[in-house]
Amino acid sequence: MLDAGQTEENLLEVNNIEVIYNHVILVLKGVSLNVPKGGITALLGGNGAGKTTTLKSISNLLRSERGEVTKGSISYRGERIQDLAPSELVKKGVIQVMEGRHCFEHLTVEENLLTGAYTRKASRGDIDADLQLVYSYFPRLKERRRSQAGYTSGGEQQMVAIGRALMSRPETILLDEPSMGLAPQLVEEIFNIVKSLNEKEGATFLLAEQNTNVALRFAHYGYILESGRVVMDGPAQSLRENPDVKEFYLGMSDDGRKSFRDVRSYRRRKRWLS
Repeated sequence: MLDAGQTEENLLEVNNIEVIYNHVILVLKGVSLNVPKGGITALLGGNGAGKTTTLKSISNLLRSERGEVTKGSISYRGERIQDLAPSELVKKGVIQVMEGRHCFEHLTVEENLLTGAYTRKASRGDIDADLQLVYSYFPRLKERRRSQAGYTSGGEQQMVAIGRALMSRPETILLDEPSMGLAPQLVEEIFNIVKSLNEKEGATFLLAEQNTNVALRFAHYGYILESGRVVMDGPAQSLRENPDVKEFYLGMSDDGRKSFRDVRSYRRRKRWLS
């Protein structure tokens, strides 16, 4: 397992980017982060912190929402990628699993998975082998492979979304809010699969997650965003042990359990900036 993730080769480098929507709304304010090869990097923070915007900046999906990177740079394997089409980025090995478990509801589970191989020039034998690999990680999908995706559960749809991404044979997966709307047992199952894919298949992950507790148990390195800025970063274990993170994101303090809502905003900001 990687250490802090900063001494290994960085596949993805985001350097001081600024993102504006509709030419007026400033969402990201100088965000920088590195994603090392073979690591699981977590992008943490509450709703509206800028996590999804950061992922869409990398995968070049901002334009469909009238957003643009106006400052800074994004590079993958040392090559500037922010002007590439999303499909070109997929061919380079970077794919995003969108928040909300987007599936083609009218297609079967297996047909959904096969769409993930659409951009590849691969033989039917190779695609079948990859399909069996996906089923080995998600046996439930094999059981439901002939079911319409729209009639499967939320957890199964999340598995379909990740499995479809795997069918493109990605090197790096941008995973947006994998725990959203799922029961705790399913969240644990999804994250264990992510861990297995990382350790056994060498997949690199950058995952955006509100569930700081579970993310820091599985990630190697983490970045915490607030209001479009990185306010803290470090090895996952260090973040788990940090008293501010414990109090404001894990719900624990030296005085016992404390609600994040009970803490005044100015106090929080003073701590981050001190």
